[in-house]
Amino acid sequence: MVTTEGTTELIDAIRGRLQAAADPGRAAGAQAYMKSQMPSLGVRVPEVRGIVKAAAAAHPPGSLADLQSTVLALWRSASFRDERYAAIELTGLKLAAGELSMLALYEEIIRTGAWWDLVDGVAHRLGALLQAHRAELTPVLGRWSRDDDFWVRRAAITAQLGAKAATDTALLAAVIEANLHDPEFFIRKAIGWALRQYARTDPAWVRAFVQRHWDDLSPLSRKEALRNLAA
Repeated sequence: MVTTEGTTELIDAIRGRLQAAADPGRAAGAQAYMKSQMPSLGVRVPEVRGIVKAAAAAHPPGSLADLQSTVLALWRSASFRDERYAAIELTGLKLAAGELSMLALYEEIIRTGAWWDLVDGVAHRLGALLQAHRAELTPVLGRWSRDDDFWVRRAAITAQLGAKAATDTALLAAVIEANLHDPEFFIRKAIGWALRQYARTDPAWVRAFVQRHWDDLSPLSRKEALRNLAA
């Protein structure tokens, strides 16, 4: 990771704006809700998004490499959880759109973030990469679905949440089937969530999948998958 003057300026701008927007009354509750040892500034996520957008407009990264350095520097040196949210928001800048080299950065966020808010924060980025680079991302997500780290497995399951008709159902089935017997709550919840979302697009596929795997799916996954489907 190489930091530049531009990287430092953007990080300083983000931190300054976050501190100015801090809500001490909300901060303690936010930290407790996330069960986080890292303290919170109490800045709401939509406000974090606006802060990042304004700071990046005032101090735009000069290149994709600059953006990646900024994200990693802010992520790794974060003193507050809000700063990690800001780092994730930076990955949404146009410079990063469709860039396969962002994958390693997302993986670091998932492995070191290791909690649902941070992991889920980059799930849709993985989905966008999958749409742009199916040949490269499909086997990666397949491997991730069998990783020792259940947060990495969760990311593989939730990567296609917003794909709708572009969902690769063979991949969706594969990453779920690799985790059917996992007792971890966050995996079971992710399976149900992924199926529930895709049911909005193809309810028949989801009903058939659930029926086929009825005895292997946890009650939680089944309930979530069928929540919005008529009996």
